[in-house]
Amino acid sequence: MATRTLAGKRILVTGASQGIGRAFALEAANRGAKVVATARNTEALQELEPSGIATVTGDVVEPADRAAMLGFAVERLGGLDILVNNAGIGATGHFGDTGPETLRRILEVNFFALAELTRLGIPELQKGVQPLIVNVSSIFGRRGFPRYSEYCASKFAVQGLSDAIRPELWKLGIGVLVVNPGPTETAFQENMVERAAGTPKAGRRMPAATVARAMCRAIEHDKAEITLTGIGRALVLANRFAPWAVDWYLGREYRRTRIAPRTAPR
Repeated sequence: MATRTLAGKRILVTGASQGIGRAFALEAANRGAKVVATARNTEALQELEPSGIATVTGDVVEPADRAAMLGFAVERLGGLDILVNNAGIGATGHFGDTGPETLRRILEVNFFALAELTRLGIPELQKGVQPLIVNVSSIFGRRGFPRYSEYCASKFAVQGLSDAIRPELWKLGIGVLVVNPGPTETAFQENMVERAAGTPKAGRRMPAATVARAMCRAIEHDKAEITLTGIGRALVLANRFAPWAVDWYLGREYRRTRIAPRTAPR
């Protein structure tokens, strides 16, 4: 039985110009939520406005932009009930062949910006109705994958932060939901900051709209964490009971598909 309704909830969604963030903003609005969507792409955001979604352009890595997007949401909506931290970037590469700038950029967007916007939003969420923080992580936050070392590190950090603050914020009446999508139909691969290694073949991908609906159901049923796609759930389960087998499988696939480094090790 649902314990929270999205109708009337005041929601701020980051990374909402495409993919999961965009799909969630539309789904939540369709369920009667009052939504503010934010991202760096103004034109893509404006396409959401006919659906009754308010938009504000901003970069989550900039402190002034984080304050501005939160302030806009509170002023426009009259408060905040749900913060959805969805903005994220990725990269591929063999860890020893890539430079430190890639790791720092990914952590800045995927973890530090998420953590600081969350910290900034806590006082407003405390005043909200059934307040909730939704952190969009990944199955890569539950199991590390070759070629995605920096991305995995950022998502493991999101998982750890979420687990740590959940009991802290429970005392304040604020819930924390972690969403772990599996392979999803988004432009994630095309928008990577670094693409220095081959990527494994992806099986059937879950549509972003399906992820959005699963997120809405998890919010309504007050879940603490969900892992999506059959392969994603199978991977997490296998890694829990037989991590050595997952190591062997991923190592085999890595050796089979590995391509030469684009640049010499440095």
